[in-house]
Amino acid sequence: MCHLPESGEQQLWRSAVGGGYTVKKTYDQWKDMMPDLDEYKWIVPDFIWELDEHIDFEKLIKALPDADDLAKLLPDFDKIGESFTSLKGFFSPGYNLFSEVIGASDLLLLLGPPGETAFRATDQAYDNDKQYKKGLLGELILLQQQIQQHEEETRRAAGQYNMGSSQQKRKVSDKEKIDQLQEELLRTQLKYQRMLERLEKENKELRKLVLQRDDKGIHQRKLKKSLIDMYSEVLDILSDYDASYNTQDHLPRVVVVGDQSAGKTSVLEMIAQARIFPRGSGEMMTRSPVKVTLSEGPHHVALFKDSSREFDLTKEEDLAALRNEIEIRMRNSVKEGCTVSTETISLSVKGPGLQRMVLVDLPGVISTVTSGMAPDTKETIFSISKAYMQNPNAIILCIQDGSVDAERSIVTDLVSQMDPQGKRTIFVLTKVDLAEKNVASPSRIQQIIEGKLFPMKALGYFAVVTGKGNSSESIESIKEYEEEFFQNSKLLKTCMLKAHQVTTKNLSLAVSDCFWKMVRESVEQQADAFKATRFNLETEWKNNYPRLRELDRNELFEKAKNEILDEVISLTQVTPKHWEEILQKTLWERVSTHVIENIYLPAAQTMNSGTFNTTVDIKLKQWTDKQLPNKAVEVAWETLQEEFSRFMTEQKGKEHDDIFDKLKQAVKEESIKRHKWNERAEDSLRVIQHNALEDRSISDKQQWDAAIHFMEETLQSRLKDTESVIEDMVGPDWKKRWLHWTGRTKEQNIRNETKNELEKLIKCSEEHAAYLANDEVTTVRKNLEARGITVDPCLIKDTWHQIYRRHFLKTALNHCNLCRRGFYYYQRHFVDSELECNDIVLFWRIQRMLAITANTLRQQLTNTEVRRLEKNVKEVLEDFAEDNDKKVKLLTGKRVQLAEDLKKVREIQEKLEAFIEALHQEK
Repeated sequence: MCHLPESGEQQLWRSAVGGGYTVKKTYDQWKDMMPDLDEYKWIVPDFIWELDEHIDFEKLIKALPDADDLAKLLPDFDKIGESFTSLKGFFSPGYNLFSEVIGASDLLLLLGPPGETAFRATDQAYDNDKQYKKGLLGELILLQQQIQQHEEETRRAAGQYNMGSSQQKRKVSDKEKIDQLQEELLRTQLKYQRMLERLEKENKELRKLVLQRDDKGIHQRKLKKSLIDMYSEVLDILSDYDASYNTQDHLPRVVVVGDQSAGKTSVLEMIAQARIFPRGSGEMMTRSPVKVTLSEGPHHVALFKDSSREFDLTKEEDLAALRNEIEIRMRNSVKEGCTVSTETISLSVKGPGLQRMVLVDLPGVISTVTSGMAPDTKETIFSISKAYMQNPNAIILCIQDGSVDAERSIVTDLVSQMDPQGKRTIFVLTKVDLAEKNVASPSRIQQIIEGKLFPMKALGYFAVVTGKGNSSESIESIKEYEEEFFQNSKLLKTCMLKAHQVTTKNLSLAVSDCFWKMVRESVEQQADAFKATRFNLETEWKNNYPRLRELDRNELFEKAKNEILDEVISLTQVTPKHWEEILQKTLWERVSTHVIENIYLPAAQTMNSGTFNTTVDIKLKQWTDKQLPNKAVEVAWETLQEEFSRFMTEQKGKEHDDIFDKLKQAVKEESIKRHKWNERAEDSLRVIQHNALEDRSISDKQQWDAAIHFMEETLQSRLKDTESVIEDMVGPDWKKRWLHWTGRTKEQNIRNETKNELEKLIKCSEEHAAYLANDEVTTVRKNLEARGITVDPCLIKDTWHQIYRRHFLKTALNHCNLCRRGFYYYQRHFVDSELECNDIVLFWRIQRMLAITANTLRQQLTNTEVRRLEKNVKEVLEDFAEDNDKKVKLLTGKRVQLAEDLKKVREIQEKLEAFIEALHQEK
């Protein structure tokens, strides 16, 4: 009770005013939740509207001497509530249900407090004053008048208490009367509050029924998006938008800040009416900003902006899954080596009776970096908090733990720096139940709530209780505990706290009012800013890219995707002849060295044709079994890659857009990486190649001549390569030395002398074996030493290999010329002929094998592998389409960024204008 005469009266008066304001705000919110039902008044029975004609409530009030007798005469509100509930069954589907429930919307004028309050409602007064007392809610007017009567009696008693010295002897009795009046006033206010809560519960049920019918499609109309959902969409787009213009920071949000473990998340859960956040004992749980959009809906559900899954907040298993999902998203957003993240997690919570607003829960401010945290954790949290709070239109919800010493608070200094005048700050003192038990001087709590203890200023101050510290507590049990605590709290009874400053319900109403007031004051200015930004970006585009369409990154990707798919389709249009020519040429380039060095040259050293053919057959069989099929598949795969690359990188003249080059290269590389050649191809190819090499029958002279031509080209190419090697060994000849003024090195002179000696040896024996005997090496070395040239035996052998190779190739080419007329002898199996052309037959077998292999590989390419590659390309493009980071990396440049900014700004401006239009319609 209040013991000082002057301050006690004022506090009592403020408590009465505050209680009336709280009731008014509760009713205002209840009224706003009701849809428009002007067309359905006829459904409500007439006697409901005419209750005031049958009962004269004013006379009844005058006849009642005090509050107790009045309470006995009042109707049974529970029974009336049951009757009111039964009216729900009368309502059928229509355009808008229950907008005006029994004239209750006009009760606003009678429920307004007589004095100034911390927050004023934003709704306008209504004109129709004929229905103030109609229907069930007319009972509330009686209680309101009773409260006013008690207030008058309290003022008169207080006035008498303060009279001159002639009244001092009545001091004790007047003081008792003041105490009695105050207790009666509190009881009446509590009764009034309970009655409103019952009506609000009824309204929630009706509202839920209406929204459920809308969800089931009973109404033949399309539901519009709510204001808060429209606004939240704008903020979601802004969170993805490049921050270079800083315009998005000027749109209002409710920023929830506080010291670690101060109860930020608990306050937010009470406002959202669900235990949706991960919880821990003393450890940091909020590791990244969480944007929560609260809105009304028929079911209490939550969903993420990038997911279609709905979490039913009435089921404990869904709540646990939601908390786990939030924790996983937070941990995934934190980069390696960090403790907190700047990435925002966007969550929407819908449910009956929720206040419409957008809140951002930030990581708790810490004073010390503990083990396991990144060294820059403290600075990062400060940076994140300042970034959100420096928005001039952000509402700062400053959470202070009431159970700890106020001097230990860090966040209050931070908030006072960002909002020194307190024009957009709401202060919340949590854990007031613990504070009341532990604080030696309760007046300290009063100093905090009155804003006298901290240097920071605020629009309003609130005291709340968010549970007993048990993480398994339900929201309903916490609300009951909070209500019970404040009903019995000495802080409220002794006027240290006012009725409108306590409970999370009043806090939610106040924050919602401030949020929408800030939105209405600032949103049009921000829309104008985006309009100016859009004009600047459009002008920049016209000046830099006048002939190009404004394609953003996704549109460019779709255009590049179509081009790539067209190029893949072009692979199917490559002619069979082109495929076979490329395959045959490439395969021979790959295997020619093996054929010459490992098959032809060893076989040519034999003494007769039988040994030659036997050697060739053995080596061809070994080659076919082990190497040839694998080499052929490698060649086919490389050929497919080369053709695919040629189509992907081919310039298309003026239509070519180099902005796609990086994307095409990445698609090509990833598609090739994923493509695997059919493993069974080698087995079938081995059989085909073996059969082709077994055939020795040349059917006509044309094939014979083709084999000779093929052999000559091969040997001439090898001879040219050998001549080049010899020239590098011995240096330039006399003509080049004179014409180009070049000379030989000492080693080249030694090589040249060695070459001359070896050529003499070959002239003496043109059918010399491929290898030098040891005595021949010694003879060459001594001949050179006789001329003063010291030569190593290894150098002699190395030089001999190239000299003999040149001699052999020249001899083989001469033999080709002789065999041009050998087809006749071949048909007679070289009987009675000194001419043997078995080497021509070998090259014909090789040539035929190459042609058959190329044909087989071409069929596999066109029938199977090209289609599989096309499928891989489509899969890669689909994966890239879903990977925004990949698209950002591959489609870059000023042109892309400018188009992206232009698209985002247009989208933001259009959504803001749609939101402003809906906001004006709601007014």
